[in-house]
Amino acid sequence: MEASELFKKVRKIEIKTRGLSSQIFSGHYHSSFKGRGMAFSEVREYQYGDDIRNIDWNVTARFNHPYVKIFDEERELTVMLLVDVSGSNEFGTQKQLKEEQMTEIAAVLAFSAIQNNDKVGVIFFSDHVEKFIPPKKGTSHILRIIRELIDFKPKSQKTNIAEVLRFLTNAIKKRCTTFIISDFIDKGFDDALKIANNKHDVVALRVYDKRETEIPKIGMVKVFNKETGKKMWVDTSDPKLRNNYKIWWKQNEQYLNNLFLRSGVDVATISTDQDYVKPLMNLFKKREARF
Repeated sequence: MEASELFKKVRKIEIKTRGLSSQIFSGHYHSSFKGRGMAFSEVREYQYGDDIRNIDWNVTARFNHPYVKIFDEERELTVMLLVDVSGSNEFGTQKQLKEEQMTEIAAVLAFSAIQNNDKVGVIFFSDHVEKFIPPKKGTSHILRIIRELIDFKPKSQKTNIAEVLRFLTNAIKKRCTTFIISDFIDKGFDDALKIANNKHDVVALRVYDKRETEIPKIGMVKVFNKETGKKMWVDTSDPKLRNNYKIWWKQNEQYLNNLFLRSGVDVATISTDQDYVKPLMNLFKKREARF
């Protein structure tokens, strides 16, 4: 992409997403994710109603009376954006491609973070970690992230979510808020997700296109799988084929929903034919009510 064209795209996304983050998301973002990082402050005697999980057993044993740990909220958070750049995201039949919507969502979250004086980092992933941008503050850092989101060219077209989750767990030592932005067309990342969410606050943002939910009846068509590189002819007029695909899609949705629930991971599902504002607002409000 030429520099002038890239600049125009960056500027367009900056104007749109910066406005959304300041007008709509900023307050909700702050109250939804603040307080997830806690720093130990002191101990005091146990009082009725205190969380027993905060009992300091060493001090309690020393004084033969229950004491609890007191934590101060860490005002500065680290936000990590795990962005799926695999081949399946170069698809879209509605308002925009999945990868375009992911770019805007990532930009909104990044601007929301820096408005709250938080650090933001990004990991681009396919079936391996394609690029790691360490967490930093500042508008110039966010604009660099947006440029990368628009113009990044992955080396692989495949997907391995477990790999990026393992990298996150090992690379980011301090507890952070992590958004995984992906279509989640993958399996086998159950354990990696649980481990990552035990260490960090993981949120899944699942982006899909309505055309992916079922195969339309349009006769013989040649299809191309971007992730495997395979091409094949498919008879979409075959009712068995369409039904089998529909069953697969529903089973995959059920698998993901159960996985997120078991792992304690909050999720928002966003279609390319809808505005992502409402699903994100609903997610933030749900977290506000809980925290």
